[in-house]
Amino acid sequence: GGPTISIFLKPPGTIPPGGSTTICCSCECDNGNFVLFRGGHRVNTLPRLRGSRAEFSISNVTQGDTGGYNCHYVDGDTVLARSETVEVRVHEFRLPEPVLSVLPGHNVAAGTDVLFRCTLAHPRAGCVLYLEGWVTEFKHLSNGEVYKLSRVHKGYEGHYSCQCFVKNASFEWSAVSKTLDLMVR
Repeated sequence: GGPTISIFLKPPGTIPPGGSTTICCSCECDNGNFVLFRGGHRVNTLPRLRGSRAEFSISNVTQGDTGGYNCHYVDGDTVLARSETVEVRVHEFRLPEPVLSVLPGHNVAAGTDVLFRCTLAHPRAGCVLYLEGWVTEFKHLSNGEVYKLSRVHKGYEGHYSCQCFVKNASFEWSAVSKTLDLMVR
């Protein structure tokens, strides 16, 4: 019951210290306000409102900004809806930028199989494929592994990017790849 709030990071991915991200919350709701919480505590950031969407910008991020964020839609003291939790991760980028490629191309007919590949010049890297608008990673991949999306439809349209990491004593992250737009006709 009740309205649901969707939440996602724009752009998605792990952020370097000093970088920025926007937490987007949207809801088909009325007569209320969006409030951002981190780990159960209210964050005093006012959103920029765009129709049914609230955008909370976090700039010049530090380790102190890491954690799980969620949105509440409130009317006074009453919480009308709350979103899932989106994780903000902050790490130095120590690895180069990976390359995201798509076959047969950026613009495909519905029903086509689409192949994504994220490649980084590092033998032991794991990679993450992001689709903007998702609350979590779209897919975990090995470096250079081909990921097949079978029989795509309009729901797979959007902005894809990838990012890679190497797990040593700690995680080392790459920058985020250039964004690739997939259109399904």
